[in-house]
This record gives sequence, structure tokens and C-alpha cells, in this order.
Amino acid sequence: MNPLGLFPQPEYADVASVGLPRALLYYRYAALWQTFFAEIGRTTVVSRPTDRDILTRGDALSIDECCLASKAYLGHVDDLIGRCDALFVPSLANVGRRRGFCTKFQALPDLVANTFHGRDVRIASCLVDEVGEKSGMQDAFLSLGARFGVGARDAKHAYKEALRAQTRADRAAAHEQERLLASLAPSHGQSAGRPLAILLVAHPYVAHDPCFGGQIAELLDGMGCVVAFADECDHDEALRASFDFSETLPWLVNRELVGAITLLHDRIDGIVLASAFPCGPDSMTDDAILRCIQGKPILNLTIDAQSGTAGLETRVESFVDILRYQQKGGYAR
Repeated sequence: MNPLGLFPQPEYADVASVGLPRALLYYRYAALWQTFFAEIGRTTVVSRPTDRDILTRGDALSIDECCLASKAYLGHVDDLIGRCDALFVPSLANVGRRRGFCTKFQALPDLVANTFHGRDVRIASCLVDEVGEKSGMQDAFLSLGARFGVGARDAKHAYKEALRAQTRADRAAAHEQERLLASLAPSHGQSAGRPLAILLVAHPYVAHDPCFGGQIAELLDGMGCVVAFADECDHDEALRASFDFSETLPWLVNRELVGAITLLHDRIDGIVLASAFPCGPDSMTDDAILRCIQGKPILNLTIDAQSGTAGLETRVESFVDILRYQQKGGYAR
């Protein structure tokens, strides 16, 4: 199938500004998306960081069975209505075998279209499905460029620049995290007294959202811990390492998180698993992590729309106290 033949009419040629909801895979592909639209001459409008108002609006727009991250996404879409000409809502199925995304990402354009039916919301989308439709990421963005009235040559250039920007952003994050962890390496085997290194294992839209994992990172930082993020480990290395853990795990991001644990296992003091309730992929992956990862204390946290921060604070504080006691040799005697 030739993606450029899917949309012969440039239906979005009149779109000058494109809205990007600051949720879900925006936290993974922000540089790619923003650079691509800039390269084809469009302005991007990003919704504001998640707050209680956005969560409340998203929860009211969702059914109860939606995960908290999806509810937040709808709140971000609502925040952008009237502030842009069209919303970018991609459909992401997979980027190869054993490199899939949660089905909610594939269905996202339909979810948004039906939720906001009658509110004059224009959706610009593209399909990434290497396994089923033989449409990879580049194919999808060339198709998207055609829908915006951009020629194939210019669209290809835009995608290459976007890919470079995303690669630079990923490498910079991985390099900074490597530098941070290297600075914590104990001298002559002495670890007592140095800051605890905690690996926060969560989808990027949980780990870096101020209302979700951001609270956890702030708590740990306030207790003098150094927080490493599993999603900021080198993606390619983590993906390769994940196959030593499981040959059949189907989700790309979960694979990268598992691979990061195996790569950083000996350089951290503890692991915090954080999930947005009720995440299907995490419910399976986190259980496997708890069963199979040995030698490091693990705190498993589930974030939902109703709970406050008091219980979260208590559990994180207790976890850090245990790690500090262990660091001093309290459990080795």
C-alpha cells in the first residue's frame, strides 16, 4: 500500500495551527511532532501541563473504564478546543513485531472524534502500523504531509529533520542520566552516606506528568534521593535487553522499561513502579517485574483520580526509610 495514495486531496492545506495534547505519547514523541509541523510551516499549540481542572474535565468526558492517562488526554483535548485549527491525534498500532502500543493509542482518533462530536473539532491523523498495513513511522508522516498539501520531497525532508530532533532529545536525556548515575558510583565499594538512587519505572506520560509521576519524583527529591527515569535509558539498548527478560512481551514502551531495569539494576538502590489505574499493559508487566526482578526493593504504586497525596507520601517515605536502613547494613547482619 502506498501511503501517499491514501489521501489525494490536501484536506488540511488550510490548517495553520496544530494542537498537541500534552498527554500520552506526547511525552515520548514531542520533539518529532513539533519539529515536523514546524518544518512544513505550521504552528503548534501545546495544551498546558496537567492540573486538577484538566483531570476533572477529562474524567467527566470519559467512561469509568478508561485509564487515568486516557482521561487526562481528553482533558487536554478539551483545553485545546478553540485555540488551534486542528488537533493532531495519531493512530499508533506498532512499529514492528513485539513493538506494539496499547490499543488505546490505535483507537485514539475515533475516541476523540466520538467524544467531541458536535463541537467542530478537526482531527489530523496518521496510521503507524508496520505489521498489518506495512506503514511505518516515516510512511505515516509522508502521508500526513500530503494531507497538509506538502509535496513528497518536502515532507520527507521534514520527517528527517524531525527524526534528528527526536534522536538528539533522546540521546541528551540518556547522556545526562548516565552522567548523573556515574557521579553516584561509590568509591572503593563504600555506598553508605551517598544519596539513594531510585529508578522510577513508568510510562513517560506517567513519569513526567506533574500530576502523576511528577509528584513521586518531587517526594523522592525532597527526601534527598536521586531519581533516574527508566524511560530515559537508551531506547535501543533497553529494547535489546528486554528480550532477555521476555521473548513475547508485546508492548514497545513496556519492553523499554523492563530493559532499563536490567541495564541499571546494579547501579540503583531501589525501584518505584508507577501506573495509571487501570493500565492493562502495566498490570501484566508490573506483575512480571515483581515476580522476576530480584535483589532490589520494589515499591509498586497505582495512581487514580480519587486518591490524594497523603497515602502516596506515606508509602514513599516508608520505602526510602527501608532503603536507608538497608544501605547502612541493617538487614545484612
